[in-house]
Amino acid sequence: MKIIIVGNGKVGCAIANSLAEEDHDIIIVDANTAALRKAESTMDVLCVEGNGASISVLIEAGVRTADLVIAVTNQDEINLVCCLIAKKLGAKHTVARVRNTDYRRDEEMLKKEIGLDMVINPDLAAAQEMARILAFPAAFSVEPFARGRIDMIGFQVAESDTICGMPLSQSHRLRQAEVLICAAEHRGEYIIPDGSFVPSAGDRLYMLGAKLELQRMLKEMGRTWQKVKKVSVLGGSRSAMYLAWELQKTNTSVRIVEMDADKCLRLSAQLPHVLVIQGDGTDNTLLQQEGILDADAFVAVTNRDEENLLMAMHAQRSGVPKVLAKMTRPNYMDLVNSTGIDSIISPKDIISSQILRYVRALGNAEGSKVESLYKMLGGHVEALSFTATASSPAVLGKPLKDLTLRKGLLVAAIVRDEHTIIPGGMTTIEDGDHVVVVTRATGLDDLADILA
Repeated sequence: MKIIIVGNGKVGCAIANSLAEEDHDIIIVDANTAALRKAESTMDVLCVEGNGASISVLIEAGVRTADLVIAVTNQDEINLVCCLIAKKLGAKHTVARVRNTDYRRDEEMLKKEIGLDMVINPDLAAAQEMARILAFPAAFSVEPFARGRIDMIGFQVAESDTICGMPLSQSHRLRQAEVLICAAEHRGEYIIPDGSFVPSAGDRLYMLGAKLELQRMLKEMGRTWQKVKKVSVLGGSRSAMYLAWELQKTNTSVRIVEMDADKCLRLSAQLPHVLVIQGDGTDNTLLQQEGILDADAFVAVTNRDEENLLMAMHAQRSGVPKVLAKMTRPNYMDLVNSTGIDSIISPKDIISSQILRYVRALGNAEGSKVESLYKMLGGHVEALSFTATASSPAVLGKPLKDLTLRKGLLVAAIVRDEHTIIPGGMTTIEDGDHVVVVTRATGLDDLADILA
């Protein structure tokens, strides 16, 4: 596909990199010469220098024959204008990044009036992931599939867990919950585990199932289930505001610490149910006086990665049960991994996965296309959700044991008529099923691609 990306910031660069790896023709438009030179030297892309909202610049980039235009500059209005012009000039599909909280209720109107096909909001997406993780405090990541009917949670194995040191085949026979462990990072290797796999302390595992089944399994493993009732948030960013709105749905108490007075006033006006504290969130005296670390969870979402990492480490060492931090720079990830902070939220990676899912679905308009896509374990493993249709007859109605599946691929779950099925060899895929697949292969865009 021919894809034009307007804006070469962190989000634009992450999207371009993931799409270029799947052999799409990528053209990046940006006014920053240095940023374009870096993109050309590190990725297989073409670059056009100029204003992405300029008709002549878009025409130079080839907008008339573009399959998709993605506008991800730092200004919402430029993104909207760019997509409006692109559609008028012949682009088949358009996607705009819209971050301003004032637009949060306008998504459907923007799609209708401007002709947008998709609206992406990194801050909202990050806040939603944080809220999901806070609902599963034992997990470092939570990803919904099959339109929210099932979840995949990532967690780190502890020595006290009942599954530690036990082959999965044995724990499967003993378990009381309908779940499946479908991916693992074990001693530096990325594995789609079979029954002989033995989890060890420190392994990072991914487990799939309905919410109640996952909760039951965690309790069975010996994990105490402590609901998050009080959350302290460092930084009055957009992500903090979106997170507060998400947590309001579960009646969770939220406190936000922000230094800027104007931001505090705006937060107080928008979030009457939240305690907003003006002050330096890195000041230990303030933290103690306000009881910021006397919470069930601490979330660092300032616009500075260094501050988020430092304060997350401080909260962890102060005994806060659950700690999350927002990070945008990939060069810090090795340092983060050494700190033991498990829940790191990367808005650009979340959006990159959303765009990748959308592009794969566009490329397979007639088949059993991708519903959800989630990259895990550093991108080495993908989890995808498809809706089975008659367009993929080769996989329908046949026991899984009779299908020749790709190597390194697992059919992890099937949702049929609101019921979640953890499949066995005799399970069949039927028309209308939501099918979750975990694979080390990349580029799957149709359910039929699960076959070798």
